[in-house]
Amino acid sequence: MFRKKSVWLYLLPGLLGLLAFYLVPFVWGVWFSLTDGTIDNRFVGFDNYLRVWQNEVFQLGLKNTIELSLLCAPVIFVLSFLLAGMLRKPIAGSTFYRNALLMPYLMPSAAMLIIWLILFDYGGPINRLVVALGFDRVFWLEGAALRVPIVLLYIWKNLGFSVVIFTAALQAVPESLYEYASLEGAGWFRREWSITLPQILPTAFLVFVLAVVNAFKIFKEVYFIGGAYPAESIYTLQHYMNNKFAKLDYQDVTTAAYSFAVIVIALFLLLYRTKSVRQGEAA
Repeated sequence: MFRKKSVWLYLLPGLLGLLAFYLVPFVWGVWFSLTDGTIDNRFVGFDNYLRVWQNEVFQLGLKNTIELSLLCAPVIFVLSFLLAGMLRKPIAGSTFYRNALLMPYLMPSAAMLIIWLILFDYGGPINRLVVALGFDRVFWLEGAALRVPIVLLYIWKNLGFSVVIFTAALQAVPESLYEYASLEGAGWFRREWSITLPQILPTAFLVFVLAVVNAFKIFKEVYFIGGAYPAESIYTLQHYMNNKFAKLDYQDVTTAAYSFAVIVIALFLLLYRTKSVRQGEAA
């Protein structure tokens, strides 16, 4: 009993910090999103949510955020799985390749953006390659074309971390299962679908969740390149909240944030349900 009490004593400072800086602001923010923000702070119910959801700029930011996430997360998942499979067996330089893939994840965002601005500049290497292939130069850093370097930047930055997670999980899969499947005439796709994925399903779920979460955090790179009001094709929900915060429209900021939180939670519950069904089929 004394040992249990001493454990809570050590945990108390962290729990107090969690309560003061996370739980209380979260609950207070929910209440704040249901008031009018005046001195009296009158309760208005879901009026703020109805107003924000009817805002065309909010709808644009939400649509682009979901589109970028649905585009980037599956690409990261598939590419990292394929690369991890290639690095599963010991080959010359495999450690170097894993470190090289992980390096962009560890690089400061400012350094990565400088590299990207140079690569996709109007006179940069990418446009020189485009001209060499017989096409016209593209203003990659303006307008709708900006979505291409943004998506590639996200993939380049987050691919290595997912590969490392997948590689660690793949090393725990018994090699005898693949040998038996090969004797039965199973092809590569059949082995990966029926053996690899069921064996590493919790890890695969984690990688996909991290890919989705990181896709939601792509705002920083977009903001540095496109500014507070970029092209409509890359105007994200974080732009909307950042601009509303700059205008001191705190009701709209909290309303948009909690609306987005509900969407993210619903997405994760759907992914978790899918994982549970897949585990049931594998069992």
